[in-house]
Amino acid sequence: MDAAESELTGAGPTAQPEGRRPVALPGTSGPGAGLLRAGTTAGVALCLATVLVHVLLVFLHVAPPNPLSQQFSRQVNAWVFPLFEQNWRLFAPDPESVNRQIAARTLHTAPDGSVRVSEWSDLTAVDNAAVRHNPFPSHTTQNMLRRAWSSYLETHGADDLPRTQRALMIQQYLANIAADRVAAHRGGTFESIQLRVVTLPVAAPAAAGGTRPAAVAPKPVDTRYLPWWKVESHGN
Repeated sequence: MDAAESELTGAGPTAQPEGRRPVALPGTSGPGAGLLRAGTTAGVALCLATVLVHVLLVFLHVAPPNPLSQQFSRQVNAWVFPLFEQNWRLFAPDPESVNRQIAARTLHTAPDGSVRVSEWSDLTAVDNAAVRHNPFPSHTTQNMLRRAWSSYLETHGADDLPRTQRALMIQQYLANIAADRVAAHRGGTFESIQLRVVTLPVAAPAAAGGTRPAAVAPKPVDTRYLPWWKVESHGN
């Protein structure tokens, strides 16, 4: 009995069966564990710092003009444009007061030096046809060309000269959209493109009885031709 008790007492509650050893979980010990924890901490800190800087710069962009936003306007604009542009049109939309028809024609110079100019392609009509009778029209079809032209009007004067880096970017953006639309729907080979924008005023609503107010004179139709722009060669 004493021998049995002695053997049990010597084994104790922590005795391990022969051939089995405690196994440490990966990453919980050793020299690599400290590096892993340090890397994770640094990554989390970097993400938090980036989020805080982003929120601060976007806040300065949308906030009313103040000394801080004016002092750092160059840095704010460099961060916000073009990917994080903000506006309040979702909450206070500015409805369109005119209809615009954007058309494009292309130019191709043959190896022998001859120049061929295509007929006008109505890009707006193509977009409208894709939206009509479509219960789920894409955002690209509805707004890409229209918003590109609105941004062009905001950044360019009547002479169509880009005077800022953003204006040049918007000009290239509009030209690329038009070139891709023409190449997708009509094809052909071309290296330059020109846009024609026809602005049609929205007619005044009819009064009771179907008559329109005679006192309001109809606004004239405005047609604007943009310069020829070089684009990436299509069709070669």
